Amino acid sequence: MAKGISLTIYKNGESSGIDITQLVETIKWAGRRGSPTRTLTISLLDDDGYKHERSGIDIEQGWQCIFKHNGRELFRGIFMTQGNSNSKTSEYKAYDNGIYLSNNRDTFVYESKTATDVFYDVCTRFGLPTGDVAACSYIIPDLTKKKTTGWDAIEDALSLEFENTGTRFFVVSENGSLCLRKRKENVLQWVLEAGANISKYKLTKSIEKVKTRIKLLSDEGTVLAEEKDADLEAKIGIMQDVETLDETLNSAQIKALAKSLLQEKKTASRKMTLNNVLGLPEVISGVGVFVIIPHIGISRTLYVDSDTHTFEDHMHTMSLQLSYASDMGTTESTAAAGETITGDLDTGDIVTFSGGHHYVSSTSSSPVGGTRKAGKAKITYKAPGAAHPYHLVGGAYDSSVGGSCNVYGWVDASTIN
Repeated sequence: MAKGISLTIYKNGESSGIDITQLVETIKWAGRRGSPTRTLTISLLDDDGYKHERSGIDIEQGWQCIFKHNGRELFRGIFMTQGNSNSKTSEYKAYDNGIYLSNNRDTFVYESKTATDVFYDVCTRFGLPTGDVAACSYIIPDLTKKKTTGWDAIEDALSLEFENTGTRFFVVSENGSLCLRKRKENVLQWVLEAGANISKYKLTKSIEKVKTRIKLLSDEGTVLAEEKDADLEAKIGIMQDVETLDETLNSAQIKALAKSLLQEKKTASRKMTLNNVLGLPEVISGVGVFVIIPHIGISRTLYVDSDTHTFEDHMHTMSLQLSYASDMGTTESTAAAGETITGDLDTGDIVTFSGGHHYVSSTSSSPVGGTRKAGKAKITYKAPGAAHPYHLVGGAYDSSVGGSCNVYGWVDASTIN
């Protein structure tokens, strides 16, 4: 049983739970980008042994569970599959309430609504509580989805938001409430580094799905806009994609959309797999991490596409599928490169890092990645009152700062000036 975990099960309609942590052999907590739900797969002892009973879970009776790690709730959901074997173990799989977005169908018709409006409407229809909900800005002229799932309606609305604003959002369940988050605001900047907390990695690059030109058509087949990358076509040849467009957009919007789609589709896909990484509960699908692997020249933010956290034998490890953060902008500095800010420090300020350790979070108890070089660095995030209140990016990773300082993480206030 992994250290610091607790698993409580609840019979349908009962407020008091039963702690079955002592029966746990393995827990896998997982999710992936493009899915509204996270899952919890647990392996339990299934034997009448000394000082313990069998779990008694019956999926047909609506049993639910809450999983915590070091006192923090990571998962709340309903058991949906179970299996028993002659090895006297049983396996159960639970889904959080995002599953109700995928398992409920209806007809959805929206006019002049944002993706935020669509999200609220779908959750209201199916009685799903909401938590933090980000504001989407694009007004969707018309969105009609017949006899489809609530998740399909939300996903289409979020796709239109991205196509027209370049901003991605994702859905996640927290403490029993569904939240809509902006992905760029959830780049937690956890630092994963080869030789520190990364042991196995693999990077693959592919141009199989690359497009060198985009053609946008009307319903009648008229060409509304076309964009191409002649330089790229000279290297790999013509690879064209065609899409039918909503003609409610004006000509400027159509042209901008064509450029945006080409920019996204002409880039080679890069996928990274990390296995047996030291577990960090905050690193889940949809958030960003900063990966440093000097051997293959990686030093940048990557998004988590899928994650599996394993709690077993007093250990917490995670396996991640990562993709390049193509929609990440750079933080503009409020000071010229090389200028040191004194007094109150704020995001974007250029400071002098005195050298030493950095941490994967503002509250982490142990440093990661060895001693970092002194020099100029930029403040990218702040956590007032935390043990390590400033997140710094050194000049080695940000050309606008300059220099060779290789800090990239959270640091003590005493190490900067």
